[in-house]
Amino acid sequence: MNAVDTLKKWIDESSNIVFFGGAGVSTESGIPDFRSVDGLYNLKYDEPPETIISHSYFLHNTEKFYKFYRDKMIYRDARPNRCHTALAELEKRGKLSAVITQNIDGLHQLAGSRSVIELHGSTLRNYCMKCGKKYGVDHIMASDGVPRCSCGGVIRPDVVLYEEGLDDADIDKAIRYIRRADMLIVGGTSLTVYPAAGLIDYYGGHRLVLINKSETPYDSYADLVIADSIGTVMGQCV
Repeated sequence: MNAVDTLKKWIDESSNIVFFGGAGVSTESGIPDFRSVDGLYNLKYDEPPETIISHSYFLHNTEKFYKFYRDKMIYRDARPNRCHTALAELEKRGKLSAVITQNIDGLHQLAGSRSVIELHGSTLRNYCMKCGKKYGVDHIMASDGVPRCSCGGVIRPDVVLYEEGLDDADIDKAIRYIRRADMLIVGGTSLTVYPAAGLIDYYGGHRLVLINKSETPYDSYADLVIADSIGTVMGQCV
């Protein structure tokens, strides 16, 4: 039995699957990751991308932040790929209890997933820092320079920037799901960014599956490792 057949068998036998995914889940939808050759970290800007999308840079260079953010972080035309649709189908069948994602593109929900924990927030949500009024992504894209609220306040994306911590409630919820899971599928992530990567340490079961094109620090701990495209693999399992 090959690795994909084993994964399909385990999925058939499981009833409380949790999926934990990173940037590699969305690259097949045309959204670049951060660390690959073509990723955001290797783009040529006056300042490194991780500086531009930091909390302090946003506060002190808001217009420059938004120029980069609009150009490189928002992908309104992106559509769910085979991984997104497979996970939505598994949830519909009662197999999958939650998707925990590091992505900010909203593609899991667009594919039909309902139980999604967005550890890093979403580009689809924005809010006024002064009055809290909420805005969609279209307002950000239609604005010039720094987007402003009707009250005059600055609007910011509901995403976790560098120098900011993850939401404690989201972390706690993710941990609860992982602890209860009878199977944990981890895909499209290098598992090098903490604290998110450390979440899989809370899984105590014996069906830890890692699907990633390159090696991860957790490969030796996994019960099944598949070095392939996450969309290709998940698309064969539903």
